Amino acid sequence: MSNVSKSVRLIALTFALALAAAPALLAQDAGNSGGGNTRTVASGQKMKIKGVVTRRDPDSFVMQDANGVQTTVTLTNATSIKTDGGFLRGGTNYGVTAILRGLNLEVEGTGDGTNLVASKIRFKEGDLRTARTVEANVTPVENRVGAAEGRIGQVEQNAQRLSGQLDELAAVSNAARGGAKAAQETADAAVAGVNATNERISALDDYQVQNNTSIQFRVGSAVLSPDSKSKLDQIAQQALQAKGYVLEVSGFASSDGSTEANRRLSQRRADTVIRYLVENHNIPLRRIVTPYGYGEAQPVADNATREGREQNRRVEVKVLVNRGLIQGAPTMTKPSSDNPGGGN
Repeated sequence: MSNVSKSVRLIALTFALALAAAPALLAQDAGNSGGGNTRTVASGQKMKIKGVVTRRDPDSFVMQDANGVQTTVTLTNATSIKTDGGFLRGGTNYGVTAILRGLNLEVEGTGDGTNLVASKIRFKEGDLRTARTVEANVTPVENRVGAAEGRIGQVEQNAQRLSGQLDELAAVSNAARGGAKAAQETADAAVAGVNATNERISALDDYQVQNNTSIQFRVGSAVLSPDSKSKLDQIAQQALQAKGYVLEVSGFASSDGSTEANRRLSQRRADTVIRYLVENHNIPLRRIVTPYGYGEAQPVADNATREGREQNRRVEVKVLVNRGLIQGAPTMTKPSSDNPGGGN
């Protein structure tokens, strides 16, 4: 009887520690997102700022200048995003996906009372290549706000699940007063449930590939064929039915042509795939990892043959799903009773 009570108290203490640790982890994660001075731009105030992008959101980004002051910049459909063209050159136009963390740029715009609404954004081609290289090596993750909200909801669900397991454990303990073995089996099952719950919480930032599809292109072309569009339609349908998904889009080219031309062509191919997914299937931009064109790098076949070059002219689209959200919830199995005629 004494051993049973000690086991119950031990399990209750283990659950309490698990519940207490979860909010602390969330608070630490939330605390890491702040810091630094913040600039407020008065309504109608014109301003030009140089700095580096420190955070990227779907319709805005945060930049920090040389003095450490942070400014939130809002993007609109009228925002002009180009590279510095130099003397008598207009530069190259880019979409909003070119605004990456770590990119040095200059923003010109007007305040809306809080943020700076960008009318012009300019940066150097070399700085963009550097930012893309850094971004391509970062593990695909959800938008930080969406990930934090997901963690909070997951922890709340786990707390409710753990509370229910505590109630069930108390009932089993009362019914198993005459069976120390049954109480020990129940305690082991409860500990396993805590470990499984902690594993799900730890897996919230881990993604696994559910689909990897190659989209082929003709020589020197970034135009989608009917067969390629059909493949993208299937990818979009699968992604929209998944929970916590992101899309990783990578462009490639064969060895035909110069290295620099193939790098630009592979980037155009990746941008074409993203534009089709966004415009035809309403895939949110925050669900798409920043596209990157690898040029001739990472061939999947021999460039010395015609068939090999055909396979290398491709865009790879991967559907990544949050591993913590697709794992099954832990369950606790009641042990078989050795004393079916025992107490209530």
